[in-house]
Formats: sequence, structure tokens, C-alpha cells
Amino acid sequence: MSVAPHVLVVAAGRGVRAGGGVPKQFRPIAGVPLITRTLTSLLSADTKLRVVPVIHPDDQALFREAVLLLSPDLRDRVDAPVHGGATRQASVRAGLEAIAAGHDRPDVVLIHDGARPFVSSALVGRAVEAARRHGAAVPGFAVTDTVKRIDIEGWIGETLDRNRLRVVQTPQAFGFDLILDAHRRAARDAGGDLTDDAAVAEAAGHRVHIFEGEADNVKITTPLDFVQAETKLTAMLPDVRIGQGYDVHAFVEGDHVWLGGVRIDHDRKLSGHSDADVVLHALTDALLGAIGDGDIGVHFPPSQEQWRGASSDRFLEDAAGRVRRRGGVIAHLDATIVCEAPKIGPHREAMRARVAAIAGITVDRVGIKATTSELLGFVGRRDGMAAWGLATVRLPFDAA
Repeated sequence: MSVAPHVLVVAAGRGVRAGGGVPKQFRPIAGVPLITRTLTSLLSADTKLRVVPVIHPDDQALFREAVLLLSPDLRDRVDAPVHGGATRQASVRAGLEAIAAGHDRPDVVLIHDGARPFVSSALVGRAVEAARRHGAAVPGFAVTDTVKRIDIEGWIGETLDRNRLRVVQTPQAFGFDLILDAHRRAARDAGGDLTDDAAVAEAAGHRVHIFEGEADNVKITTPLDFVQAETKLTAMLPDVRIGQGYDVHAFVEGDHVWLGGVRIDHDRKLSGHSDADVVLHALTDALLGAIGDGDIGVHFPPSQEQWRGASSDRFLEDAAGRVRRRGGVIAHLDATIVCEAPKIGPHREAMRARVAAIAGITVDRVGIKATTSELLGFVGRRDGMAAWGLATVRLPFDAA
């Protein structure tokens, strides 16, 4: 029985040209890490594909967080990451060797840049077909500008025939045994670092076929690329929705409250079936309202003992996952806390950071505000506290 194609996702680079303080593959685009978007595109293209990621050893925690943002059905097809080498060529070979050592050796392997999030299902399908037909094949598209070859002093030496030029992309597609052998030979015989896997196959004496690529399948490299990618994603998600949530809990005897995922010392605590975090509850209902998917009580009913004392992190994380499984993104979360005490100001930034981490968005997409009720009502009497939540999400128009 044939084994489903594997996709080797190369994400071990440092990505210094992109800036941002972390390797570019873990920087967010529209609130979601770049590598998460790449994995989602690949895994959604074919329900049989398996992904073998190759990452830098220092990026284990970042990668773990990025994968947790995938829906469970996609996450199940991501293998444990392989540690890459000092060059792209070494990283690809490490991934191929890991596949070879596994129990399921595929006939076909695709090799894809972790920083190409816009790979389409059609392109993945063409890549698999081309690998089976030709053994070694890469996507490419025609050059539209005139290309000049220059000498070391900057003088034009030749005008190249652009009709015979192609811009090469990934996923590059190969018979597994063919490219594994080629990489082993290159590691043994070739000098320097070959810049793509087509060059590795060529160095081993294989002919490489060019099949139709896609101009939209860009590699994110520079800060401008991130801006353009965010603009593109925004255009792809035109259905803007706003949801509202509200929660209230009474005070009982205790020594702390949970607000926005942060433990705050206080002379009382909030009573509830879970940890009674009014902020996370309000934001959870806001997200569920934005996508028309019931409320917190529908998905986490207080009648079920398993939710007694549960951390409300789980509720907000689940709601955020429901948005992503519909192909959407969370554009902004905003909460208003109504209480006389404790003081919210000293904890505001910690709450923003925690909400952002739970929802899988950047902290600039989270607002936390607080007000009193001017000593009016149950809040004014310090019998309890309340919170309002607003969520703005963007969805494709065909999201059910």
C-alpha cells in the first residue's frame, strides 16, 4: 500500500532581514504566526498529506505555540519537528533522513519553505502529480522583466532571453528515494551550499521538470513583505463581524480574583462554577457571538462537573480556535471591567499579554479598560463585578 506524500517544511532559518525580534517564520500575520498559516495552507490542500517540520533547536517553544493554533484535525498530521543544520541544504537533508528512519516511507516528498503561506491547494496537487510523472519537478513562472547579466564592474555583458527564464518556487517535488540519494551525494561530494533542492537533484545528474507555479505564492522575507501579506489576508477575509459578551459574578470569602487570566490578590474572590474570570468569560461569549456559535454555557455547561474550578483560559482558547477553523482571524478583543476594587491599572498590561497569548494574537490587538459604577448597584455595593467584551473577527464570505 502506498504511503501518502509527505511535505518537508523548512523553517530552521533565522530570518534576520524581516526584523521583528523573532525568526520571521514565527512573526504574526494578521494575528497568526507565519508558520501556522503555511502549515494550514499545506494541510488543508490534501487531507492525506503529512508534514515533517525542520526547525532551529532554539525554536522549540515558538513552534509548539504555533502548532497549538492549528485545529486538532490538522495538528494530528504534523510530525515532531526535526532539528535543522547550519544551511538550508543541511536542514533539508536532516528532514529527509528523519523520514527515512520512520516507519512510513513515502513515494513522494514535497519540500516547501516555511515562509510561503499562500501556497494553494491547486499548486500542491500539481506538485504531487509532477513528482509522480517526472521524478523531480519544481514550480516556476515566467519572467516578465528584461534580465541582464553583468560583469564584476557593473557593465552589461548579456541580455538574457526571458522566454527561457523561470522564477522557481516551492513546493519542489521529488520521488523520495531520488532526492534522499541526491542530498546524500551532495553532502559528500558537492562544495558550498546549493540554494534549492532542484540544484541538489541536478548535481546528482537528474533532469528537473518545471511545472506551472503561481505568482501569489510569495516568500515572506522583508518587512515590506509582511505589510503586503497582511494587506492580502485582509482582502481575503472581507466578512467583518462584531460580537458582544457580558458576564457578572458575585463576591464571596476568599483572597484573590482571576481577571483576564491573571491572578490578583484581593480580600474576596468571585464565585462561579469555573474560576469565575469575568473578563475571559465576556470575551469568550463575544467571540462565539461574532461567529454565531452559541455561548459559553452551550460549550461548557455548568452542569458538567469537569468544568468545576476550570481555568477560563480553556474557554477563550476554544472560542479562538473556532474562529480559525472557519478560516477567520481575530482582529481585536476589547474588554471593560466594572468594579470598585481591586485596582485594575497595575495589572492591565499583564492582562493584555495573557489574553493575547490565550487567543493567539498580538498584544496590540487587545484592549483592557476599567471603570466603577459610581457606587451604584451591586457593583457599587461591592457585591460583585461585571465585564463587557467586544470581539472583531474577519471571515471569508463562505464561512458557515
